[in-house]
Amino acid sequence: MFSKIYAKISTFLKKNYFYIIGIMIGLFISLYEFPYYIDAPGGVIDVASRIDIEEAFDVKGSFNMAYVSEYKATLPILIYAKINKDWDIQKKSDILESNETDHDMYIRDRLLLEEANQNAIIYAYRKALKPVNISKTKLYSIYIYEDAKTDLKVGDQIIAIDNINIDNKEDALKEIKKHQEGDIIDIKVLNDGKEELRKAELINLDGSLVIGIQLVELSDYTVEPHIKINYSKSESGPSGGLLTSLSIYNYLTEEDITKGYQIAGTGTIDQDGHVGSIGGVLYKIKGAVKAKIKYFLIPAGSNYEEAMKIKKENNYDIEIIPVETFDEALEFLKQLK
Repeated sequence: MFSKIYAKISTFLKKNYFYIIGIMIGLFISLYEFPYYIDAPGGVIDVASRIDIEEAFDVKGSFNMAYVSEYKATLPILIYAKINKDWDIQKKSDILESNETDHDMYIRDRLLLEEANQNAIIYAYRKALKPVNISKTKLYSIYIYEDAKTDLKVGDQIIAIDNINIDNKEDALKEIKKHQEGDIIDIKVLNDGKEELRKAELINLDGSLVIGIQLVELSDYTVEPHIKINYSKSESGPSGGLLTSLSIYNYLTEEDITKGYQIAGTGTIDQDGHVGSIGGVLYKIKGAVKAKIKYFLIPAGSNYEEAMKIKKENNYDIEIIPVETFDEALEFLKQLK
């Protein structure tokens, strides 16, 4: 029986040899990833689809995060990007440092998303006069400079420097300042649940003595009422912070500040309510226009100037509102009719 099956398979392969090879080559060409990123206009995501709050007030409108669509650079997508004026091709080498991988960038962006959600929750709850209790902070490495002389990795949780327990940026800086240029510092970290010992040499970077990394603080905290935020694995980065915070605040307070509108926008937020600049303005504005958004909140300054230029060049029917703080965004929303 097996010999007959083998014979049939063998005969089929011999008769269709070139056809099968062609399919395999076609699949390889279609799936092979080139060293580029493809950026394109995205759309908007209703924050409500990501948030679950106990005892939330009813909301008629919505707060929507604008996003950029990013694609893997396979041959078909590269060809399409070449002929589509709204799609842009970027070299990986222009985005990633020579010592970085795609995985490093993914970990960094996920940590920044976690920080953005944390800041959005804490600020919104405090603004709405709801209980917030921060019990512990954790310190993570999110960026390693090319000039750094260290074996630290993106995603390392720093727990001690020279055997001194560390859980925030201020304490880390205090320990580093005890050393001189060229000193080797022992850094204890957690990575994938394992405790490891890293080393870093103190270097002079732009006139400052540093170990050449960027850090982010994440907190263990509780709030009332309970909230849960759910993002997909493909979503990352901090640029949805402002809209997330506004949406949470709206659920916690009786007045519906959307006034029934679909409000969109972009911008980071810190725990003091300051709005920070973001990238991908062109793609986010185009995505919001496609979604027929009327009001778009954006960080004041260069982001706003770029957005207004895009609006004018394309004659877009969208109102773009520059804000520097959560309170400025709130002030604008409260005057809507």
